[in-house]
Amino acid sequence: MSRTAVIVIAIDGPSAAGKGTLARRLAAHFGLPHLDTGLLYRAVGLKAEKTGRPPEEVAAGLDPADLADPELRTDVAGQAASKVAAMPEVRAKLLDFQKKFALQAAGAVLDGRDVGTVICPEAPVKLFVTASAEARAERRYRELRAKGVDTIKPRVLAEMAERDRRDSERAAAPLKAAPDAYHLDTSDMDADAAFAAALAFIERKGFRSSGP
Repeated sequence: MSRTAVIVIAIDGPSAAGKGTLARRLAAHFGLPHLDTGLLYRAVGLKAEKTGRPPEEVAAGLDPADLADPELRTDVAGQAASKVAAMPEVRAKLLDFQKKFALQAAGAVLDGRDVGTVICPEAPVKLFVTASAEARAERRYRELRAKGVDTIKPRVLAEMAERDRRDSERAAAPLKAAPDAYHLDTSDMDADAAFAAALAFIERKGFRSSGP
């Protein structure tokens, strides 16, 4: 869809809150390119673990083709990403790539954990998508079971809590909402309700799609 104005949408939040699904839907609605910044860290973390190379070395030579690996969507990759994301050297290597993506003439939608605070602090639209730990763990549990992963809810909840702790307490670009971000709690929302709430906020900011 075409847009009435160039728009950069920065979406942050913890895992399983629904930010990725929301980002993809908003990108499609406004006809914007989309970047899941977490994939960069998943790719670096997974490749570093597989090859034994230093994460900062992997980040420096990351190939866009690395982002197409289906294994990046696994929980193992998510845990690896959380570990390397705490390394300032890795973040510095990937920062330029993300900033360039956001500066495309058409605008862009980026989702991650430090988009509104570090990558695109001047973005006109910022959202912080969250949900209760129980709701997020339930979503992740169902997702893993659907993929055939043998796990239990307490384990999923514990792993999620540990990842939240690492992401929030790391010294380099910790997970937090930008001061001017719109907080969207999806605990009791499905994907359609979350999209409607986010779109209403964006339209209140003066941005509308001119497409059908």
